Amino acid sequence: MPTATAVFNGKTIAKADTWETVEGNVYFPPSSLDKSVLTVTDTHTGCPWKGTASYYTIKVDGKEAKDAAWFYPEPKEKATNIKDHVAFYKTKVEIAMG
Repeated sequence: MPTATAVFNGKTIAKADTWETVEGNVYFPPSSLDKSVLTVTDTHTGCPWKGTASYYTIKVDGKEAKDAAWFYPEPKEKATNIKDHVAFYKTKVEIAMG
């Protein structure tokens, strides 16, 4: 069965055998995350069809990536499949599927 992983600073911070892909981004289900390395920030952005995104900063072994992950706690109707799922900026986190 294929898996998707997210790695930051050499540590796997998410691993899943089911996920959602939206606009080329892998959205990991909440149960697949290592929440010990994620801290919610005050940053929010809006998407016309997904809703308001909230952000996490990732910190692993002293290395930090501010607002490197985002999620939709209350998505709009067309994006309910990604509710609370987390996506990562590919420029900050290594994403692999295989």
